[in-house]
Amino acid sequence: PPLLHPHVRPALPPRSASTPTMSEKSCTIRTRKFITNRLLSRKQFVVDVIHPGRASVPKSELKDKLAKMYKVTDPETIFLFGFQIAFGGGKSTGFGLIYDSVDIAKKHEPRYRLVRAGMEKAKTGGRKQRRERKNRQKKLLGTKKNQDIKKKEKA
Repeated sequence: PPLLHPHVRPALPPRSASTPTMSEKSCTIRTRKFITNRLLSRKQFVVDVIHPGRASVPKSELKDKLAKMYKVTDPETIFLFGFQIAFGGGKSTGFGLIYDSVDIAKKHEPRYRLVRAGMEKAKTGGRKQRRERKNRQKKLLGTKKNQDIKKKEKA
């Protein structure tokens, strides 16, 4: 082999067909503290994911595997959040919810999680714009507020 400068790394060999890619590497899912919550019409549990040799596992992949495990017809009713990767990698722990239906999920889930799941639209415009509009409205009295809003809607 040719001698290289100490700070120059040799090029990596091409990935062979036998080397598994990240998506092909397996992961093991275990659930614990499983509770059926009748008041909120959902099943809730802690999810442990063991994924050696892999940085993390996409939630979409976890949803599909959980849907098979618990025989869920609609994966949209599954919500996964709060995942933390253990120090050194190879294991993640998070929380999972499986609602009885999408309607019940929309009723009970916080808005930000619905936005993440693509069930609701995120607010447009910045927080500062909303505050400035609120403070401008405070200066107007009575029916002028309504007239001012209508003018802006037309424009």
